[in-house]
Amino acid sequence: MKKIFVITGEYSGDIHAGRVVQLLKEINPEIEIQGIGGENLKNAGAVLFCDHSKMSAFGFSLKMAFEHLRLEKDVAEYILDEYKPDLVLLIDYGTFNLRVAKRLKGHGIKVVHYIPPQVWASRKWRIKGIKKYVDKVLCIFPFEEDMYKEYKIDVTYCGHPLVKQLPPKADRGNFFAEHDLDPSKRLVSVFPGSRPLELKFFGETFLKAAKKLKKQHPELQICISHAPNLKDDIFDKYIKNTDFKVIKGENQALLSVSDSLILASGTVALEAALYQTPMIIGYKGPWILYLIYLLVRCIKNVSLPNIIMGKDIVPELIQSKFNVENICYETEKLLYNKECREKMISELGGVKEKLSDKYSAKVAAEAISAMLNS
Repeated sequence: MKKIFVITGEYSGDIHAGRVVQLLKEINPEIEIQGIGGENLKNAGAVLFCDHSKMSAFGFSLKMAFEHLRLEKDVAEYILDEYKPDLVLLIDYGTFNLRVAKRLKGHGIKVVHYIPPQVWASRKWRIKGIKKYVDKVLCIFPFEEDMYKEYKIDVTYCGHPLVKQLPPKADRGNFFAEHDLDPSKRLVSVFPGSRPLELKFFGETFLKAAKKLKKQHPELQICISHAPNLKDDIFDKYIKNTDFKVIKGENQALLSVSDSLILASGTVALEAALYQTPMIIGYKGPWILYLIYLLVRCIKNVSLPNIIMGKDIVPELIQSKFNVENICYETEKLLYNKECREKMISELGGVKEKLSDKYSAKVAAEAISAMLNS
C-alpha cells in the first residue's frame, strides 16, 4: 500500500489539499494519506497528524518562532521515524515546507510541491532550495513553468485551481434576502484577512474606513467577511464595536454579489478578479518587515490581478498609503465614477483569459499518482 503525507499551512491550502486527496483516492482507493490540514483534508479521507491552526497561529514573537521550529522538527521526525511515506506532498506555505523538505533530503522519500513559493515575486534565491530538496514542482501560473525549466527542475503546469474550483456567482436576490440586505442599495464588503496577524495590523483601519464611508454615504450597506478558519474569539478580538453585518464562511458568495470590495492582499483578490468585482487592496505590517520586503522583492506589485496582467488594474494601498482617507477615496471612485468602475471590470475580465482552463487538482493528482507508481 502506497502512503502519502500532506502538509498545508492555512485554510486555502487545506481546500486545495482536499481536492487533490479526493482525486488521488479515486485513482487509487487503497492509498493511505495522513497530513497537516483542516476539515477539507480530513473530509477527503486523510488522517490528521495535527490541525493546521498550529501553523497559521504563529506570529513574530520569539516564542512563536520556537514553536514553529519545534513543529517542523516533530513533523519531520514523525515522517521519517514512524509514518515512513512513499511521498510527501507540500502545498503552498513555502518557508515551513521547504525547511521540512530539507530535513527529508537523502531519506528516499519523494517530495512534491504543489503551489510552490512565489519565487518570482521575492527571494528568488529560494529556487535553489527547491531544486535541491524538491523532486517535482506542480506550478499554477503559466509563466512559472518556463522559469523552473530554466533551472532544470522537474515541473508540471497544472493551471490555477481557482479557475475550476471557484463556485459560480451567487444569486444576488437570494443572497440579499437570506442575509436581510436591501437589494436596492449598493453593497461594500470588507475582507480584513484570514490570519490573526492581518486582523491585528489593519483590521481597525478597515473598520474605520467602512464607518467613514457609511457616514458620508448613508445609502451604502456594508458587510464584514469572517474567514471560516478564524475562531470567533480571535475575530471578535480585532473586529469589535461594529454594527456592520458580519457574514462567516461565505467568502465566494459575498465576493460575487458585492458592488465593491475592500480586501487584504492574498488569494481573495484573485477570487474577486475572477468574479470581476471591483476592489481595492490594502496591506500593512511592521515597518522592519516591510523594509526587508523591499530589499528582497523581485516585482513591484503585491496583488495577483496586477501581477498576472503585468499592469496596475487594482489600487494597492500598501504600508504608508494604507489609511482611511485613501481607502475611502479609491472605494468611492469604484462606486460613483462610472468610467473608472467599467474600466476595472473590463480589465479584470482579462485575468481569467491569462489563466489556463485546466482542472488543476486533477492534473496534480495524476502527476502525483504517476510518481508513486514510477
